[in-house]
Amino acid sequence: MKRKTDNFSKFYNKKNNAAIKESFRQEKKAAKRERKEAIERHFEEKRKARAAQEAQAQKAPLPSKPIKSTSKPPAAAPQAPGEQLPLNKYIAHSGVCSRRDAADLIKQGKVTVNGKLITEPGTKVMPADTVNVNGKKVTISHNLVYILLNKPKDYITTTDDPQGRKTVLQLIRQATTERVFPVGRLDRNTSGVLLITNDGDLAQKLAHPSHEIKKIYHVVLDKPLTRADFDKIIGGQIVLEDGPAHVDVLAYADPKDKTQIGLEIHSGRNRIVRRIFEHLGYDVRGLDRVMYAGLTKKNVQRGKWRLLSEKEIRILKYLNSSFKGSLAPTRSAAAPTRAASPAPAKPKPAPAIPPKGEKKSKPVKGRKPYNPNSGSAGITASIEKTSIKQGKSPRPESD
Repeated sequence: MKRKTDNFSKFYNKKNNAAIKESFRQEKKAAKRERKEAIERHFEEKRKARAAQEAQAQKAPLPSKPIKSTSKPPAAAPQAPGEQLPLNKYIAHSGVCSRRDAADLIKQGKVTVNGKLITEPGTKVMPADTVNVNGKKVTISHNLVYILLNKPKDYITTTDDPQGRKTVLQLIRQATTERVFPVGRLDRNTSGVLLITNDGDLAQKLAHPSHEIKKIYHVVLDKPLTRADFDKIIGGQIVLEDGPAHVDVLAYADPKDKTQIGLEIHSGRNRIVRRIFEHLGYDVRGLDRVMYAGLTKKNVQRGKWRLLSEKEIRILKYLNSSFKGSLAPTRSAAAPTRAASPAPAKPKPAPAIPPKGEKKSKPVKGRKPYNPNSGSAGITASIEKTSIKQGKSPRPESD
């Protein structure tokens, strides 16, 4: 018997838009999967038919008299000699170190080719030559590996440490059997994004200062950063022993806690971030690199690693290839970020009331007024704040 009223309808939750969209996505995935399986079946049937035809052709009886061909057989193409490579590039492709470090090793007299000592990095060598670095034979690696590591503290960024300290390669033992090396360096007490690879060309590109690779750090100080010191840093007034220190973007990662600073920089000088704050009398309690060349440590826990995707590798190889600073703003483009300093709030002017009989004038169409929080400084600050709040970029460990 059908009821006239349905007392349970109020307890029934209709599907929301998100659930409906998710069902559509699942249907699309199922359709793609079916189409892919159908294509694979089609080509598998073609392969089987071709294999059957080849088997029948082999079983067919040979003709009684061989047919003489009037055309001459094509001459064998001469084998091209192996491609010659500069010695420093050869060593970089072998996964020992970057091309720049390989040039230093060659100049120091630590490399021999076919038993002869070579001190010129540009010396041409063949892939079949015997190259020894520090008495060990090296060969070109054809299997390129790209690993992103979320480096913890107390690990040395090097391939080997004579003092027996822990190195970053101990964290990626299970990642690959190839000889890899870290791109750039992070201090022992600095954590964050570190790229490890055996691609010498890419390492050379990322380490070269002319490409101005973008880096973002989360700094934790022992005391709040003052307004005066903030302006000194962003104004380029910090002069260290090796020259002026240029910072592209500076912002408070947490407006309520001014000991946490977000900093964007393109310089690759040694310990540049720590030296900037130590020059002003601050003690850096924690330093964490949250971004390097567009790579972040999202979904990678401290001390863990992951392999880069094909898209990430492609972006890295073509990073800043069209012109310098294509994906990372240059210092001239970063000039508006000076407005990231905490300026006092200005009172809004009272709206002008038109007299009676006059129409209210419409705002003139055109370019919007400059908003300091809409620039790269505001974006960086929001990125840092969001990553810290959501746990995507864990707070650095204190010393």
